[in-house]
Amino acid sequence: MPFKTSPSPFLYAPTDTSAIMRQVLYALVPGLVIYVYFFGWGVVINVLIASLTALSSEALVLWLRNRPLRPSLSDGSALVTAWLLAAALSPFVPWWMTMLGTAFAIIVVKQLYGGLGYNPFNPAIAGYAMLLISFPADMGKWPALTSQPGMLDSLSIIFNGHPLTVPTLDALSGATLLDTVKNSLKQSYTIQEIQQHPLFGYMGAKSVEVINGVFLLGGLWLLYKRVISWHIPVAVMGSLFLISTFFFVWDSGIYPSPLYHLVSGGVILGAFFIATDPVTAATSNQGRLIYGAGIGILVYIIRTWGGYPDGIAFAVLLMNITAPMIDYYTQPRVFGYPK
Repeated sequence: MPFKTSPSPFLYAPTDTSAIMRQVLYALVPGLVIYVYFFGWGVVINVLIASLTALSSEALVLWLRNRPLRPSLSDGSALVTAWLLAAALSPFVPWWMTMLGTAFAIIVVKQLYGGLGYNPFNPAIAGYAMLLISFPADMGKWPALTSQPGMLDSLSIIFNGHPLTVPTLDALSGATLLDTVKNSLKQSYTIQEIQQHPLFGYMGAKSVEVINGVFLLGGLWLLYKRVISWHIPVAVMGSLFLISTFFFVWDSGIYPSPLYHLVSGGVILGAFFIATDPVTAATSNQGRLIYGAGIGILVYIIRTWGGYPDGIAFAVLLMNITAPMIDYYTQPRVFGYPK
């Protein structure tokens, strides 16, 4: 009688792509909730716009390629890209910028390379970098309000460019702490003088340090669930901490503290949710440490001497390019074969 056979290896995988993507979305929820608390309903609107754009863009390309829609649309990867991009954007960027960045991430960075598993760059961070390079003025504007606008005002700002009740847009065009520190240092202010700015909290920007703290908890939860490994986050934050400590000890008047670098900007979100992307990161444990350390060092170089206040996007993309080479030189020895 015939027996049904299948090739080895006979491994049981307790999770699949959709389960992993759901875990990432769950880990993002607390940080996004705190984000909404500090910056208002614009965050929710950005998430909705990005999610709808990501799913429709993915469906369009799959339809044009004559590929089945359901497997790709249901695996959650498009939503993860949308949520990460929305988390990186200002809450009140124009609606078309959110749509443009998300469509670029899905169509150009992901699907034109062959879809999930074939893209050499992280789609979310590539979409963010494209917007940052193309529209630096709009991307650098963040709300500086004592009381956040409601849902209707947020909708009016995003779709019409002005609120319904707030009389001026100046309150919606505040610079980030990273911008403030970088520009103030160029004007020969010391770190001690800059720390008197009202944007400063205990270690970084008042609201951003709390948001990053909650994203850190989400990242630790991913570690606990073994969705990601510890190598890349530890390497990113560890290398950034060490290099910033060296320069801070050398001259604390012009170089910010290591804790400032860790809790300001998108380092924590990048270290746990973006740099750990299994498709675009290094895969061996040794390679992950090298890959993460390169990101942390590049973030510091770009922040300190580059033209952008926060270098996490460009650092991740540059290390995405090196991931295949890192894997080639750090692949583990096969058991039974000489090194």
